[in-house]
Amino acid sequence: MLDFFAVITKGGLVLWYFQDAAQQLKTSIDAINALIRNVVLQERGGGGFYDHGNLALKQHMDNEFDLLFVAVYQKILQLSYVDKFLSDIQREFRDRFRDQLKEGQYYQSFDFSKEYGRILRQAEEEARIMKAEHRKPRSFQESSKAHKTVSSMIKQRDEPKKASKKKEGKGKKNNKECNNNSKDNRVEEVEEVEEEEEEEESNVNENGIGNEDGEIEEAEGINGDLNEDEIRKNLEKLASKKRGTPKASKLEKTKSPKPAKKGKENRVWDLSGRDSKSLDYSSKNDSGAGMQSSLRPDFLPDQSQIGTLSGNLRGMDIQNEKESNDKKSSSGGMFSMFRGLVGGKTLSEADVEPVLEKLKDHLIGKNVASEIATKLCQSVGKKLEGKVVGTFEGVSSTVRSTLTESLVQLLTPKRRLDVLRDVVEAKNSGRPYTMAFCGVNGVGKSTNLAKISFWLIENNFRVLIAACDTFRAGAVEQLRTHMHHLNALHPPENHRGRTMVQLFEQGYGKDAAEIARHAIEHARKNDFDVVLIDTAGRMQDNEPLMRALAKLILVNEPDLTLFVGEALVGNEAVDQLVKFNRALANHSTSNKPQVIDGIVLTKFDTIDDKVGAAISMTYITGQPIVFVGCGQTYTDLRRLDAKAVVNSLMK
Repeated sequence: MLDFFAVITKGGLVLWYFQDAAQQLKTSIDAINALIRNVVLQERGGGGFYDHGNLALKQHMDNEFDLLFVAVYQKILQLSYVDKFLSDIQREFRDRFRDQLKEGQYYQSFDFSKEYGRILRQAEEEARIMKAEHRKPRSFQESSKAHKTVSSMIKQRDEPKKASKKKEGKGKKNNKECNNNSKDNRVEEVEEVEEEEEEEESNVNENGIGNEDGEIEEAEGINGDLNEDEIRKNLEKLASKKRGTPKASKLEKTKSPKPAKKGKENRVWDLSGRDSKSLDYSSKNDSGAGMQSSLRPDFLPDQSQIGTLSGNLRGMDIQNEKESNDKKSSSGGMFSMFRGLVGGKTLSEADVEPVLEKLKDHLIGKNVASEIATKLCQSVGKKLEGKVVGTFEGVSSTVRSTLTESLVQLLTPKRRLDVLRDVVEAKNSGRPYTMAFCGVNGVGKSTNLAKISFWLIENNFRVLIAACDTFRAGAVEQLRTHMHHLNALHPPENHRGRTMVQLFEQGYGKDAAEIARHAIEHARKNDFDVVLIDTAGRMQDNEPLMRALAKLILVNEPDLTLFVGEALVGNEAVDQLVKFNRALANHSTSNKPQVIDGIVLTKFDTIDDKVGAAISMTYITGQPIVFVGCGQTYTDLRRLDAKAVVNSLMK
């Protein structure tokens, strides 16, 4: 039984709805709003199923008139007829109100109660009959045994098997052919073999001669005319063969002496034609940085780049789609533009399926998770089914442009996230703005935390780094090194005598949640603007560490919880994000647990145009990618440009 059913336009106007008396209207409306916000607007309608609390929602799109048919029912019911019911409702509603829908007369009433009740009763009756037929056992006349004859059930005797081939073995004579159906023949054969073995042993005992393979040989002296020395040597030779001792001929061979091992040679490093003195920085003074040590690490920017990150971050430098399209179009002939044109045709599933299959393989090749690529193509297929193609449009170009629009819409944040504005608002309210970083091991949490610290300092905000990674050896020392470098790049004399970055640490083996709490209190008392919480790297299946992370989030309630993930991963990104979100929700005691709010995508400069991890992560969480790490220096921090990523993905 359906609790709620509605026909909605693309603009959000409800044309007609049905409500069950037992179901509250507000609950159903909230569920439909969540469906539109999280599925329809975010291009996640591939499966057509949405779960909201104890309610299940199924949707069906009508692309010709831009209508959305939504059915709401209890999730525990598991109704199997909903898909067919939605298709029948769509067909009936379109046929009945076609003229009104074409002219856009939505203000008129849509009386659809009788047809809705009739189609619903018909669908429920068909589902009940199919369920009863599925449970009813077959009769004997319906089984396959009823059609068998008596002669077909008589088992025929197998033909006698062919005699096995003779096997030649060393030390034994060939076995005679035997009949497998006769037991007496097998017994006689065994007896004959035993007699032959006894004869061989007697011959050995008489002559004392045996070759290296265990076969019996006749001596050169016929009729056993051997002297005692030869007989003794042959007996010793045969005895050593039976004991398995090494052969005399092998023992007599002298082994060649092994060459002496060479000592360890010094490694010669390839300097690519450079003098070793040019690589020695110990004698050179780096006057611009003002650091304690004259050695300049690779992750420090040049002096010319200091002060360039003030304000919002700039986008990524990716080749524009128009440039690549111009190159492709210049290579084609004049008549290439007329390929695949289908004027005024209504697209069906069979038309778009081959194109979507190629696009799915293309997305998987660009590092999009296979499951996500399949759902995206399914969503585009349903979006195009029933759509009328223009006169000068092709199926391939239509599907490609629709997928591009869906990907851009997916990567576009559904809520505005401005970190600098939020920091200012938190500062005006008299509290520090807190950001927590979490993720698996080795993805670059501490390094990108230092990049974000540099960006905040460039915008004149004081930063306190909370060293909550109390497991990995050297984690605190790594943050202390970054702190020294950041303070060297922005010395206190340039900021009215204020130290812009400080490290709050309490050593190793302590509770990370308590360290973060004390760090936030320290920041509030000492006028820090931002607190960056560095957590330990943990795998998504490590339950104790996931409980500790959920405790840290629950106790300190950071303003922004960021998941740090690599741009190199494909299917693994889906598993990581799903389990991190699930752990934060399951291990929290709050009614509204705080899950991942945003994503930091690292190592973006190592993937060329395989940017599919951004699609996978955004699709799973529905949260925006806030920062993108694209290099080794502190200035290599960018914001995600949705159009640039999609253009690179669709090359």
